[in-house]
Parts: sequence; C-alpha cells; structure tokens
Amino acid sequence: MTETVLLVGGGGREHAIARALADDCSLYACASNRNPGIRRLADGFETVEETDADAITAFAVEIGADLAVIGPESALEAGVADALDDAGVYAFGPRESEARLETDKAYQRRFMREADVPGCPDFEVFDDMGAACAYIDEYDGDLAVKPAGLTGGKGVKVIGDQVTAGEAKAYLRDADYDRVVLEERLVGEEFTIQAFVADGEFRATPAVQDHKRAYEGDEGPNTGGMGSYSDTGSSLPFMQPGDYEAALDVLDAVVGALPDYKGVLYGQFMLTAEGPKVVEFNARFGDPEAMNTLPVLETPFIDVLTAARDDEPLPALEFSGEATVCKYAVPDGYPVDPDSGAKIAVDEESVGDALLYYASVDEREDGLYTTTSRSFAVVGLGDSIATAEAEADTALSAAGDRVRVRHDIGTPELLEERVEHMAELRE
Repeated sequence: MTETVLLVGGGGREHAIARALADDCSLYACASNRNPGIRRLADGFETVEETDADAITAFAVEIGADLAVIGPESALEAGVADALDDAGVYAFGPRESEARLETDKAYQRRFMREADVPGCPDFEVFDDMGAACAYIDEYDGDLAVKPAGLTGGKGVKVIGDQVTAGEAKAYLRDADYDRVVLEERLVGEEFTIQAFVADGEFRATPAVQDHKRAYEGDEGPNTGGMGSYSDTGSSLPFMQPGDYEAALDVLDAVVGALPDYKGVLYGQFMLTAEGPKVVEFNARFGDPEAMNTLPVLETPFIDVLTAARDDEPLPALEFSGEATVCKYAVPDGYPVDPDSGAKIAVDEESVGDALLYYASVDEREDGLYTTTSRSFAVVGLGDSIATAEAEADTALSAAGDRVRVRHDIGTPELLEERVEHMAELRE
C-alpha cells in the first residue's frame, strides 16, 4: 500500500526531504511560501503558516495522511507534532516537550548536566541581564552568549571571536531577551551529525561541516548556514579515528535519557583538543546539512519513517560513498538587511549534474521572489570533496543577479586550513 505523507515546511531542507520521499509515497506539502521544487514533487500543496497546528492537522486529515515529516523548528515549538499525533497522524518529529532540547537552550544545558551527557561545556543561565554582564566581567576566559530561545542561527555572540566583552555586554543590555545562557567558548572545528531516532534507538548519518559566517574566509555575521560539505565516509578530513564515535556516544546518551524522542536528532559538535564537545542540539534536520546527507542515503527514507511509526527496528542505513558540497545563494544584504521581495531568475539548465534545492523563495504568477532568508542551494557530488566542490561551483552559474554566494566552501585551501587548525590545537 502506498503511504500518504505530509511534509511541513518550505525551505531547502524540506526540498531535500521531498526529493528523498517523492518516488516512494504519495507526497503532500504545506508551507507559508510556495517553494517551486517542493510543489513540483508534491501531489498537493497547501499554503499555511508552519506554526498553525490546527490548520496543518486539518490538511493532514483531509488528505488522509499516514505519516508527517516536520521540517522547521518553529513548527516543533508550536506543537505541530503533538497535534498531528493526537489526530492519529504519526509525526516524525519530537513533541513540544522533547523539542525543548533545541527550542530552549537553558533546558538543553540543564538536561545535559542532569542526565550526565558527555561533552557539556561550563555554563550558567541568567534572567537578569545585569547579573549576566557581571558574570562576563568575573569569568576567567571567553564566553559564548546565547539567547535561550530560537534565533534562526543568528543570535549567538562569541567573545574573543565575533565581539569584545564590552560589545557582548552592550548586546545583552540592548536585546530584549528573557533568559540567556553564558557558556565557555569552545575552540576547535565544528561538525554536525544527524541521526534518525525512534523507540529508544538511532541510526546516524555521516558528519558534515557547516559554514555559518556570511562572507568568504569565515568573515562577517552568523547566518543560517552558507553551505556545507561531507566526505566519502562518515568522518571529515580534520577528524581523527575515534572522533566520530565519541560524538555518537553523546547522541546515544541523549536518546537513552529521552526514551520518547522521535524524529531527527542533530548534534552540533566542536572538535576540541580534548575531543568533541556539544555546541547545541537541534530537533530536526539541519539546513543545509539535510542536502548533504539525504542525496547520498541509499536506504529509502520512507522505510525509516514506516519503521518508526510501526515500532519496528530502524533499518540499517546505506550510503553511496560520495562526497558532497553544498553552496547557498542568498539575497544581497543577507543576513543583516536582506533584499526581500526581489525578483530573481534561476537557470535550472545550467546546474548540470549538480542538484538544485529551492529554499526561502516564493513562487508567484509572474516569477520567483526572494524572502528574508536564503534563496536556493546547489549540491555537487563526487568521489572526493574536491570533485564535488568543482561541480557545485560550476552549477552556481544558475544563481544570476541579486544574490550572493560563498565560493570558498569545500575548496582545498579551506579544507587545509581546517586540518592545520586541528593539528595546531592537538599539539
């Protein structure tokens, strides 16, 4: 019997999910924007806010959905998984209480401490910004300043990297945050691992390195992610044997402490001289990391979803063994002052063998328009990161005008910098 699956969300991550599912099910989708890539793959598309749990559930019931996959964190925070589950539609995504692992950074750190999850940095939580500023003055070392709630990957300020201590205190005084987490600055190389979780077990995907900074050379403000890469195996060039497995131990501890968790568990790690430490957890696929892992997943993703729903063991995951490089095209001015509402043209024919993923764009009768976030991504695949990078960069001729790209992601020069950085830290 063909499964009917509802996909919630309209970004690049959701386009990757749609492409991984469309051939194996009857796919429907709903989102606040009309993503042309998702719309073409779906049997039906509904325009609805991703946080409107009642409207999403009504659409799921209307189409007779057997399963739902929730893409964005905003939907998880709004209890969309709860509403779908309660209506008899299995949602592959954590309920609101478990999604706090991402949506509440104060809860996340306290959970790690109480559950004895390895890799937790020193931290303190403040609801008094004056006390937080005093802690910055007293702390012996640099700190990361993190609003407790969701900020779309753009709210964190790191002393000694992005801001001075004085600038961090000014940020706290000027921002309207109820709570903040101040934690030790982790120095090393970041990587992420996404795992499929259900019934107290998980299956992990290859490690990916995301690039948050807006400009080439890792300069500029943080973004939702300008691009990412993965290697032909589970590890990355700057990692040593055992680093990937140490990160899996962290995910295993989280799953063991949250037996009701289901969906994607995304661990963002900093590989330090002492091994992996946890930067944060997300309760859904990464964006762009979903575009690195799903194209090389040879196990049908629908089999993961049905096993989770039916309380069966999750299937072992098979991957193609290809390296991937993802590069995003973003509106001019992103992330500080993005050129929203600009009409853009994407030459799909010029992408060649690369994969094109539409993200935060809105398809209207007269064409394609930017929103305030990232517009679209291209993903190159190959037998090495260098091959995949060359394919992705060639495909970026599709980008056209009024968008900007970080061309350095996945290049041999940038990879060598990462390898040398970790070698220096280990020495």
